[in-house]
Amino acid sequence: MTHHDRDGDLRAVLTLIDSLPRGLGRRLVGIAGPPGSGKSTLAARVAAALGTRRAVVLPMDGYHLDNADLDRRGLRDIKGAPETFDADGFVTKLRAVRKATGVVRYPVFDRAADRTVPEAGTLHPQVDTVVVEGNYLLLQDPPWNALRSLLDASVMIAPPETVLLERLVERWLTHGLSPEAARRRAAGNDLRNVRTVLSRSAPADLLIGTGPQAGDPDHKEGTP
Repeated sequence: MTHHDRDGDLRAVLTLIDSLPRGLGRRLVGIAGPPGSGKSTLAARVAAALGTRRAVVLPMDGYHLDNADLDRRGLRDIKGAPETFDADGFVTKLRAVRKATGVVRYPVFDRAADRTVPEAGTLHPQVDTVVVEGNYLLLQDPPWNALRSLLDASVMIAPPETVLLERLVERWLTHGLSPEAARRRAAGNDLRNVRTVLSRSAPADLLIGTGPQAGDPDHKEGTP
């Protein structure tokens, strides 16, 4: 097994960004991937490498529908699926981000509280690169498919399904679930969302993370 090169992933994304034409206004770079793929970590590293005054991360997770809305629609059990997000609101926000010259506010998701926090994120005028991250940035189903044309460049992180499943089990364990309950959650709704991303997303400009992931902290040596 080879070790996954996280620094190599970062360099590849930065090279992609550097290849974009300059002088055309604010750049939107999308980092997509299934649950557990590491897209949030990579997005944060990319923004940090570009500099906090120049770049900001805008996460799709801020557009989770509230739990009360999900309950009314009978969707609480599949939270995280495409239909449990305000996709139209997300598309509208990215259109505004492209054109805005002043401060733009956007919602973020508080994972501990399991709810969105309106206008908790701030995009200042000097920011020239917005790193957008989320599961469904390249999904080909409407209204998600409107996002692709708003991105100047796109990245897809697609580790093997076995690796994703293991990471998702670990995630639920850290949330206090028993090993059996964690496996059940990961193998149910999470895995359905993984397969949705991998099977229904448009091709990205850059595909990374498809090789063995033995070097990742979330992945134990010797597992398939």
